[in-house]
Amino acid sequence: MKLHLLRYAVGLLLLSPAAIAQKPFTLEQVTSAPFPSELTAAPAKGRVAWVFNALGRRNLWIAEPAADGNYKAKQITSYADDDGQDLGQLAWTPDASTIVFTRGGDLEFLDRPYPNPQSSPQGVQQGVWAVSVESREPKLLGEGHSPSVSPKGDNVAYLFKGQVWLAKLSGGKPEQLIHSNGEADSLHWSPDGSKLAFDSRRGDHAFIGVYDLTAKSLVYLDPSVDTDRDAAWSPDGRRIAFLRIPVSKGRLPFSPRREGQPWSIRIADASTGQSREIWRAESGRGSVFHEAVAETQLFWSAGDQIIFPWERDGWLHLFSVPATGGTVKLLTPGNFEVEDVSLSSNRAEIIFSSNQDDIDRRHIWKVSPSADHPSAVTSGAGIETAPVFASDNRTVLVLHSDAQTPMRPAVLSAKGELRDLAPEALPSDFPARNLVTPQQVILSSADGMPIHAQLFLPANTTDGARHPAVVFFHGGSRRQILLGWHYMFYYSNSYAMNQYLASRGYVVLSVNYRSGIGYGLDFREALNFGAAGASEFNDVLGAGIYLRNRADVDARRIGLWGGSYGGYLTALGLARASDMFAAGVDIHGVHDWNTEIPNFLPSYKPNECTDAARLAWESSPLSSISTWRSPVLLIQGDDDRNVPFAEMVNLAEALRKQGVSFEQLVFPDEIHDFLLHRTWLAAYHAASDFFDRHFKSPGN
Repeated sequence: MKLHLLRYAVGLLLLSPAAIAQKPFTLEQVTSAPFPSELTAAPAKGRVAWVFNALGRRNLWIAEPAADGNYKAKQITSYADDDGQDLGQLAWTPDASTIVFTRGGDLEFLDRPYPNPQSSPQGVQQGVWAVSVESREPKLLGEGHSPSVSPKGDNVAYLFKGQVWLAKLSGGKPEQLIHSNGEADSLHWSPDGSKLAFDSRRGDHAFIGVYDLTAKSLVYLDPSVDTDRDAAWSPDGRRIAFLRIPVSKGRLPFSPRREGQPWSIRIADASTGQSREIWRAESGRGSVFHEAVAETQLFWSAGDQIIFPWERDGWLHLFSVPATGGTVKLLTPGNFEVEDVSLSSNRAEIIFSSNQDDIDRRHIWKVSPSADHPSAVTSGAGIETAPVFASDNRTVLVLHSDAQTPMRPAVLSAKGELRDLAPEALPSDFPARNLVTPQQVILSSADGMPIHAQLFLPANTTDGARHPAVVFFHGGSRRQILLGWHYMFYYSNSYAMNQYLASRGYVVLSVNYRSGIGYGLDFREALNFGAAGASEFNDVLGAGIYLRNRADVDARRIGLWGGSYGGYLTALGLARASDMFAAGVDIHGVHDWNTEIPNFLPSYKPNECTDAARLAWESSPLSSISTWRSPVLLIQGDDDRNVPFAEMVNLAEALRKQGVSFEQLVFPDEIHDFLLHRTWLAAYHAASDFFDRHFKSPGN
């Protein structure tokens, strides 16, 4: 702590008077706001729940309408430590009295061993818990995850080791409900609670299974060689709609796929399993299924209409089709992308977020199955996402942010105003007033493609001096950074870091490179991206050229930083263009696609796919190690499930042989999306210090 305080004091002395006038703040302050996730409306009483991650302490909160009509919030659980135990997968009971949730484990890679970022000798567990909103005393239902509460309110189905289990909310020993081959996923109760549908993943194919709790029988819906998924029950519980994705072997991840065998929607009899196709995508654009952000990809709405996402015109939109088959109807026309989608409980309206009319932000819209176009619910300079209807089917609840204040839950008033549900949760010393508003920039890539970016300018850029600059690349790559605090935890943290660097005198450019989302199918599935040619390197060069041409940037002091896919582009930029980029911070980046691809496609064998493997290698930073000269800081947790730790090990060995200066920061037992708040702080402090050392005084 003494060393940290001394380091911080020295940093302040090095800053120019103009930078000091910007009222510097600490990383601790700018990362102190609780991050909300999993906004979940209750089926009754107007209640809503969410998770707050406050300095690594993850807890359940709820809000409910009071007698005066305003919402009142309260914390339901009392987990008090930054212990790295994730919390999520919320599910309400029908009477809105209890919330069921998962605590512990890796909520992204659910079939992996439970992460233990604190290196606890006692180990950790994952469990399904239930907590009454009145007693606030969680009780363990069983080991597992992905709970789904029966509409009868008596049972909770959940998953454990790939199988379906059942626990009674009243207590007792849970039991394995279904013994089946494959791995179960995506549990969906029938409206009356008598049956349970689930995905049965079996490697190169998948079925939809339906279990009858009374008959204790299991039926698979029209099984095939394809991948069936996303079951949606009809209101009467007699039919199930589901997606059928054609088998497609030989396709490698992290490479473009604009066309394929068209996917389809089928309707099955829930008792017999017999099905028929009611709609099939056209060939060409939209033939490859692309998801919206939703609990399920099919919505059985009022009027016996099926609502679904489709990229027919190259943008992700919502369409409707009669459950009996027939002509599809476009519900959201225009050059924009639909994202978070949910259906009102009366099935009358869809509410969603999109970047319609504001491509680098998100706002809320709603549409009915019979409408010709959506209507705006929110607008302005803020960002609104994750919308849900309360149980009255009128009240809208969202997560929202802007350039200065991070995401927080809010209710939309009758006057159209967003009212925060828990304003008291924001720390009093959070430096909102000291944050800059990023500017939208559209720069030209090295090959001429227009690339959107956000520019963070420090307060002293008008002093006539040339300043150090850093370029930030997001991960994914299926992401889009916005003109304000992000709705994803990882990128809320990186936005805080970019603001911190700007406060210390750096010009920061955050780049939405090709293969990201928000700008249409052709941009996302950019030709030759990733392991198929690394065409994003053109965007890396374009960002460097843009900064070099700015009068307020010192061209000798331009750095790169990013995590995951952003770490890949950081390493690629340093390996191929050390004359342009003087230093970099590479956080859990990919350095050899042939090491990364098997992590997502276990059947991939580079020695058997020689042409693809050669191109993947040529698209990797390690293939250009001979021209890498700039120093780099490497950061990674060694229990990373997204990017193998071997990526960092192999790069470090190659840099040593090349004689390139590098530093390393390794977090034992941490995963990719760091679970401990103190890990984020340690990583970002190390990154800031690294840039300061190589770029000298940030203010000079």
